[in-house]
Amino acid sequence: MRYFKWSKYIFLSSQFLTKQLIFSEIKLPALISDNMVLQQGMEVPIWGQADPNEKVTVIIGNKKISTTADNQGRWMVKFDRLEPGGPFEMTITGKNKIIIKNILVGEVWICSGQSNMAWPVSNVKDAQKEISEANYPQIRFFSVTRTTSIEPQQDCKGKWVECSPSTVGGFSAVGYFFGRELHKSMAIAVGLINSSWGGTPAEAWTSYSVLETAPELKPILERWDKIIANYPQAKEKYEKDLIKWKEDAEKAKDKGQPEPTRPSPPPGPDSPHRPGNLYNGMIAPLIPYAIKGVIWYQGESNVGRAYQYRKLFPVLIHNWRESWGQGDFPFLFVQLANFMQVKSEPEESAWAEMREAQMMALSIPNTGMAVTIDIGDANDIHPKNKQDVGYRLALIAKKIAYGQNIVYSGPIYKYMKVEGNKVRLYFEHTGSGLIAKGGEPLTGFAIAGEERKFVWAKSIIDGNTVVVYNEKVLNPVAVRYAWADNPICNLYNKEGLPASPFRTDDWPGITINNR
Repeated sequence: MRYFKWSKYIFLSSQFLTKQLIFSEIKLPALISDNMVLQQGMEVPIWGQADPNEKVTVIIGNKKISTTADNQGRWMVKFDRLEPGGPFEMTITGKNKIIIKNILVGEVWICSGQSNMAWPVSNVKDAQKEISEANYPQIRFFSVTRTTSIEPQQDCKGKWVECSPSTVGGFSAVGYFFGRELHKSMAIAVGLINSSWGGTPAEAWTSYSVLETAPELKPILERWDKIIANYPQAKEKYEKDLIKWKEDAEKAKDKGQPEPTRPSPPPGPDSPHRPGNLYNGMIAPLIPYAIKGVIWYQGESNVGRAYQYRKLFPVLIHNWRESWGQGDFPFLFVQLANFMQVKSEPEESAWAEMREAQMMALSIPNTGMAVTIDIGDANDIHPKNKQDVGYRLALIAKKIAYGQNIVYSGPIYKYMKVEGNKVRLYFEHTGSGLIAKGGEPLTGFAIAGEERKFVWAKSIIDGNTVVVYNEKVLNPVAVRYAWADNPICNLYNKEGLPASPFRTDDWPGITINNR
């Protein structure tokens, strides 16, 4: 018995010592690990946890920096302007030593948004060919595990992997094709951090405290306050409905009948739709990892609130930039593609209003928009052509992030002039000139007089302008282009980039009162 007690004491003591030993070890966030890519040419933070007041030394190549952890054990060092290349090793030493291997220095981009960003390479057109050819060890992927949180988190789950046929299939297709174009054209390592979640609205990716500062966004928070307040009752009802559903499903099975529709759980505190929850769980843990910029593909979940998105989207961009503290880094986004059925007559469109709200964000410095109005799918909200989306984003990055002298955008409406019964439209980004892709006639334009009734218009390219008219509209006041869920339109520049949908009027749309 004495021996048993003594053995138990030894066992418990060893457990205690093990816990103490683990506590004293340096701990790093998931992003700082084997195979990572560090951003070239700017200040690069490396951080983690240690014992309070513990000395920590970090070495990469011939650079060495030491620091002391604060009273909570937090520490950070910053390397200045690493040169591109690798692979390198990083050694981090405190009471223990960690060696991080196979590090590259190059370009790091965040890939975020909802399902069209999350959409994997395995589900795109020519998927098997793309996967089999994906031998790019200097492209690295980090996929953030989907996580919600009501408080900002310091770490996430995920790991860096080299791009290969065995790893590319499950990664973001838009992110991969974007990174592949940068890597091939610039001969540099590219690190892609995919933090996306299908079906999620922009407010979930924005800090709650920032949303609170915008009066226009107050209805979002008020709506969720009610949802959370009613959650206990909603959950109780759901649980009762679930029990009844199981009984009904069993009865249907016995009778050989179709299974009834399973009830859906109510949104609650952990919902990925709740304001701030994805910012806290999937963006905050990435900060302050040094990045070149962000590519963003989102908006479908906010289509019904397009006017509100005019404010919400800029708030998100400013929120991320301020949180990272890297200044106005490039924020490149995808304008929503054509979707649903083609309509025979001009009409109002919530999708067109969302594309307009997205285009308005171009007024923010260092932003760029990839137009995809020509590569969508009427029957699928997830178009399979992600190659062109990634390529167009990369064109924008080459101009905005890397200063290349290239045509990176299709025509963007600038202003109009009324000339009798005709309207002349002026554009930016005309490149080498305007064309009607596929040949004449130029399509997609509608015109209206003071009665605000739009009819299809005839349109002619005249130099770098477009002249629009309809003989029945004697005093035109407004023109719209590609203003529909799924428009038929063919205005491009000669570089092959499509014009963005637009309207010249500011008349109230169908989403103006949706909050």
